[in-house]
Amino acid sequence: MDHVNNKPVEKPETEMMKIGEIAAFFNVSVKAIRIYEKKGIIVPAWTDPATGYRYYSADQVQTLNALLELKTLGFSLNEIRKIITGGVNKSDFLAALTRKRNAWQDAISSAEMKIDAIDNISERISNSKEAAGLQELTEEERAWLLVKMVCVEDVRGQSVLSEALWL
Repeated sequence: MDHVNNKPVEKPETEMMKIGEIAAFFNVSVKAIRIYEKKGIIVPAWTDPATGYRYYSADQVQTLNALLELKTLGFSLNEIRKIITGGVNKSDFLAALTRKRNAWQDAISSAEMKIDAIDNISERISNSKEAAGLQELTEEERAWLLVKMVCVEDVRGQSVLSEALWL
């Protein structure tokens, strides 16, 4: 009931989707959509007072789509709320996109360095005669061989440190 006019609150005439339907459509949980609601990012267009079911309009479905894309790009829910609710101007949004791009570029550079390290370790192990008998080595010999194969740049420093510890 509408408390002002004492009339039943009716569902709007436009086509609406239930929370479970949009959750399934976007492959997200209903709980996640409720979190977005609590954060003030997406509020149901209509909630059935009798059942509590939440209904969303086509515009809100598009907003959820944008939210999920921004989330995939690394934006926090607080950042997304500001963007979606108009709390960010064009220049701030462009600056935020540049920061996200730089963060992803840093992640790519880090991944490339790890790939290079794996390639170098693989090459050292492939070319090592000692590595062929890895299982036959004592634990100490195996530890030193692995350090030599995996941590080439720091082997000298680790060797000095280890010797100092065992004196």
